[in-house]
Amino acid sequence: MSRERICNINDSMKQIVLASKSPRRKALLKQIGLKFVVDVSDFKEDISQNLSPNNMVKQFSLEKAKNVSKRHKNSIIIACDTVIVLNNEIIGKPKTSVNATRILEKLSGKMHKVITGFTVIDSESGRSITKTVETKVYFKRITKKEIDWYVSTGEPLDKAGAYGIQEKGALFVKKIDGDYFNVVGLPIFSVIKEVNRFKD
Repeated sequence: MSRERICNINDSMKQIVLASKSPRRKALLKQIGLKFVVDVSDFKEDISQNLSPNNMVKQFSLEKAKNVSKRHKNSIIIACDTVIVLNNEIIGKPKTSVNATRILEKLSGKMHKVITGFTVIDSESGRSITKTVETKVYFKRITKKEIDWYVSTGEPLDKAGAYGIQEKGALFVKKIDGDYFNVVGLPIFSVIKEVNRFKD
C-alpha cells in the first residue's frame, strides 16, 4: 500500500473513527500513519444467536459501526469483530488462567481459523460496506510445560484464542495461510482498500 494512498485518506475532510478499544487495532492503524480518533461502541453482543461465525462477525461489526456513526457527523466509521474458530466451535477470550490453559490445549497441534468481520460506514450518506477476512493458523504441538509458562506471563488473558501472534504466542505458530495482520487484530489491507472507496 503506497504512502500516497494513506496521505489521500488523511487529506480528506472526513474524520475517521475507529469503533474499537483494542490496543492492537489502534497500533496497526497508527503503524501505517492513519489519522483517526477512537470511540468505542456500546453495542451489546449476543452470541446466543444461531449464526455462523462469518455471519456473526459481519452482523456485530455492522451494529458496532451503526452505533458509533450516530455520534459522529460527516465521518468514516471503522468497526470490527474477530473470532477464533476451531472445528466450528467459537473460541473467545479466556477469563481465567485455567480457561486459557484449556483453550491452548485445544489449539495444540491443530489448525484454527481467525475470522474478522469489518464494516466501514459514511455517517453522512449512510453508505456502508461489510466484509469478512479469514486466516488459517497452524499450531505446533504445545507441551504442558510450554502452556504453563505462557499462561504464567499473563499474555493470553486479553486475547481471543488465548494467544498473541505478534508477541510470545508466535512460538506456537508453525505457519499461517492468509493475512497475518488479521490474526494480530485488523486486516489492514482489506480495511484500507474499502475505506479508500469512500474517498473517491
